[in-house]
Amino acid sequence: MIQPIRLYGDPVLRQRAAEVVDFDKELRKLVQDLTDTMLDAPGAGLAAPQIGVGLRVFTWYVDGQVGHLVNPVLDLSDEEQFGPEGCLSLPELTYDCARALSVVASGFDMHGEPVRIEGSELLARAIQHETDHLDGVLFVDRLDAESKRAAKKAIREAEWFSASAPTVKVSPHPMGGFAR
Repeated sequence: MIQPIRLYGDPVLRQRAAEVVDFDKELRKLVQDLTDTMLDAPGAGLAAPQIGVGLRVFTWYVDGQVGHLVNPVLDLSDEEQFGPEGCLSLPELTYDCARALSVVASGFDMHGEPVRIEGSELLARAIQHETDHLDGVLFVDRLDAESKRAAKKAIREAEWFSASAPTVKVSPHPMGGFAR
Protein backbone atom coordinates (compact mmCIF):
# COMPACT_ATOMS: atom_id res chain seq x y z
CA MET A 1 0.00 0.00 0.00
CA ILE A 2 1.29 3.47 -0.88
CA GLN A 3 2.33 5.40 2.24
CA PRO A 4 2.96 9.13 2.78
CA ILE A 5 6.65 10.02 2.50
CA ARG A 6 8.11 11.87 5.46
CA LEU A 7 9.75 15.14 4.52
CA TYR A 8 12.83 16.97 5.74
CA GLY A 9 12.14 18.29 9.23
CA ASP A 10 10.38 15.13 10.42
CA PRO A 11 12.37 13.81 13.44
CA VAL A 12 12.12 10.17 12.27
CA LEU A 13 14.53 11.01 9.44
CA ARG A 14 17.27 11.89 11.95
CA GLN A 15 17.02 8.78 14.15
CA ARG A 16 19.09 5.61 13.75
CA ALA A 17 16.76 2.80 12.74
CA ALA A 18 16.66 -0.41 14.78
CA GLU A 19 17.94 -3.76 13.52
CA VAL A 20 15.24 -6.07 12.24
CA VAL A 21 14.92 -9.14 14.45
CA ASP A 22 11.58 -10.57 13.29
CA PHE A 23 11.42 -11.75 9.70
CA ASP A 24 7.67 -12.11 9.72
CA LYS A 25 4.48 -11.13 7.91
CA GLU A 26 4.77 -7.51 9.14
CA LEU A 27 8.26 -7.21 7.61
CA ARG A 28 7.03 -8.58 4.29
CA LYS A 29 4.18 -6.03 4.36
CA LEU A 30 6.71 -3.25 5.11
CA VAL A 31 8.86 -4.29 2.12
CA GLN A 32 5.75 -4.30 -0.09
CA ASP A 33 4.66 -0.86 1.20
CA LEU A 34 8.16 0.52 0.59
CA THR A 35 8.21 -0.91 -2.92
CA ASP A 36 4.72 0.38 -3.78
CA THR A 37 5.49 3.84 -2.39
CA MET A 38 8.89 4.04 -4.12
CA LEU A 39 7.48 3.04 -7.50
CA ASP A 40 4.54 5.43 -7.15
CA ALA A 41 6.71 8.42 -6.18
CA PRO A 42 8.62 7.48 -8.47
CA GLY A 43 12.00 6.93 -6.84
CA ALA A 44 15.19 4.90 -7.18
CA GLY A 45 15.17 4.00 -3.50
CA LEU A 46 13.20 4.34 -0.28
CA ALA A 47 14.14 3.56 3.32
CA ALA A 48 11.70 2.56 6.06
CA PRO A 49 12.23 5.78 8.10
CA GLN A 50 10.97 7.73 5.07
CA ILE A 51 7.53 6.21 5.67
CA GLY A 52 7.83 6.60 9.45
CA VAL A 53 9.10 3.11 10.34
CA GLY A 54 12.31 2.99 12.38
CA LEU A 55 13.66 -0.32 11.05
CA ARG A 56 16.78 -1.04 8.98
CA VAL A 57 15.08 -1.87 5.67
CA PHE A 58 15.20 -0.23 2.25
CA THR A 59 14.13 -0.86 -1.33
CA TRP A 60 15.63 0.23 -4.63
CA TYR A 61 14.68 0.46 -8.29
CA VAL A 62 17.73 0.86 -10.53
CA ASP A 63 18.21 -0.19 -14.16
CA GLY A 64 14.85 -1.95 -14.22
CA GLN A 65 15.65 -4.05 -11.13
CA VAL A 66 13.61 -3.83 -7.92
CA GLY A 67 15.21 -5.08 -4.73
CA HIS A 68 15.30 -4.72 -0.98
CA LEU A 69 17.81 -5.20 1.81
CA VAL A 70 17.35 -5.72 5.54
CA ASN A 71 20.06 -4.86 8.11
CA PRO A 72 22.62 -3.74 5.50
CA VAL A 73 26.36 -3.69 6.11
CA LEU A 74 28.39 -1.92 3.43
CA ASP A 75 31.92 -2.41 2.13
CA LEU A 76 32.76 0.69 0.05
CA SER A 77 35.38 1.09 -2.65
CA ASP A 78 38.13 3.67 -2.24
CA GLU A 79 37.37 5.00 -5.73
CA GLU A 80 34.78 7.79 -5.69
CA GLN A 81 32.07 9.10 -7.98
CA PHE A 82 30.66 12.61 -7.97
CA GLY A 83 27.25 13.26 -9.40
CA PRO A 84 23.65 14.39 -8.99
CA GLU A 85 21.63 13.10 -6.08
CA GLY A 86 18.14 13.84 -4.89
CA CYS A 87 15.80 12.47 -2.25
CA LEU A 88 12.08 11.84 -2.01
CA SER A 89 12.17 13.42 1.48
CA LEU A 90 13.61 16.60 -0.07
CA PRO A 91 11.47 16.93 -3.22
CA GLU A 92 12.71 18.93 -6.19
CA LEU A 93 16.24 19.34 -4.78
CA THR A 94 19.23 17.85 -6.59
CA TYR A 95 22.89 18.47 -5.77
CA ASP A 96 26.16 16.85 -6.78
CA CYS A 97 27.35 14.55 -4.01
CA ALA A 98 30.46 12.40 -3.57
CA ARG A 99 29.94 8.67 -2.98
CA ALA A 100 31.98 5.51 -3.30
CA LEU A 101 31.99 4.29 -6.90
CA SER A 102 31.14 0.72 -5.94
CA VAL A 103 29.72 -1.14 -2.97
CA VAL A 104 29.31 -4.65 -1.66
CA ALA A 105 26.24 -4.74 0.57
CA SER A 106 25.50 -7.67 2.86
CA GLY A 107 22.30 -8.24 4.76
CA PHE A 108 19.11 -10.25 4.51
CA ASP A 109 16.01 -10.51 2.40
CA MET A 110 12.53 -10.23 3.92
CA HIS A 111 12.54 -13.96 4.69
CA GLY A 112 15.78 -13.80 6.69
CA GLU A 113 17.95 -15.34 3.98
CA PRO A 114 21.46 -13.87 3.60
CA VAL A 115 21.90 -11.52 0.64
CA ARG A 116 25.00 -9.99 -0.96
CA ILE A 117 24.63 -7.22 -3.53
CA GLU A 118 27.48 -5.81 -5.58
CA GLY A 119 26.89 -2.60 -7.45
CA SER A 120 28.55 0.41 -8.96
CA GLU A 121 27.57 3.88 -10.11
CA LEU A 122 23.80 4.47 -9.64
CA LEU A 123 23.13 1.23 -7.72
CA ALA A 124 26.08 1.96 -5.42
CA ARG A 125 24.84 5.52 -4.93
CA ALA A 126 21.29 4.32 -4.15
CA ILE A 127 22.48 1.69 -1.64
CA GLN A 128 24.70 4.24 0.14
CA HIS A 129 21.95 6.87 0.13
CA GLU A 130 19.33 4.51 1.58
CA THR A 131 21.73 3.08 4.18
CA ASP A 132 22.46 6.66 5.26
CA HIS A 133 18.71 7.08 5.89
CA LEU A 134 18.88 4.11 8.27
CA ASP A 135 21.58 5.98 10.21
CA GLY A 136 19.65 9.28 10.31
CA VAL A 137 21.88 10.88 7.67
CA LEU A 138 20.49 12.81 4.68
CA PHE A 139 22.40 13.34 1.46
CA VAL A 140 22.53 17.10 2.08
CA ASP A 141 24.71 16.34 5.14
CA ARG A 142 27.37 15.01 2.75
CA LEU A 143 27.51 18.07 0.48
CA ASP A 144 30.43 20.49 0.31
CA ALA A 145 29.97 23.71 2.31
CA GLU A 146 28.78 25.84 -0.62
CA SER A 147 26.23 23.27 -1.81
CA LYS A 148 25.06 22.67 1.76
CA ARG A 149 24.34 26.40 2.20
CA ALA A 150 22.45 26.46 -1.10
CA ALA A 151 20.46 23.35 -0.10
CA LYS A 152 19.48 24.78 3.28
CA LYS A 153 18.30 27.99 1.61
CA ALA A 154 16.32 26.01 -0.98
CA ILE A 155 14.72 23.90 1.76
CA ARG A 156 13.66 26.98 3.76
CA GLU A 157 12.12 28.49 0.62
CA ALA A 158 10.46 25.27 -0.60
CA GLU A 159 6.70 25.21 -0.76
CA TRP A 160 6.64 21.72 0.80
CA PHE A 161 8.75 22.67 3.83
CA SER A 162 6.71 23.26 6.93
CA ALA A 163 7.47 22.08 10.45
CA SER A 164 3.75 21.75 11.07
CA ALA A 165 3.09 19.38 8.15
CA PRO A 166 6.05 17.04 7.57
CA THR A 167 4.06 14.18 6.00
CA VAL A 168 2.61 15.35 2.69
CA LYS A 169 2.56 13.30 -0.50
CA VAL A 170 5.44 14.23 -2.80
CA SER A 171 5.24 14.77 -6.52
CA PRO A 172 7.67 13.15 -8.96
CA HIS A 173 11.19 14.52 -8.84
CA PRO A 174 11.80 16.50 -12.06
CA MET A 175 15.60 16.24 -12.10
CA GLY A 176 16.31 12.51 -11.91
CA GLY A 177 18.58 11.88 -8.93
CA PHE A 178 16.59 9.43 -6.88
CA ALA A 179 13.42 9.80 -8.86
CA ARG A 180 12.88 7.96 -12.11
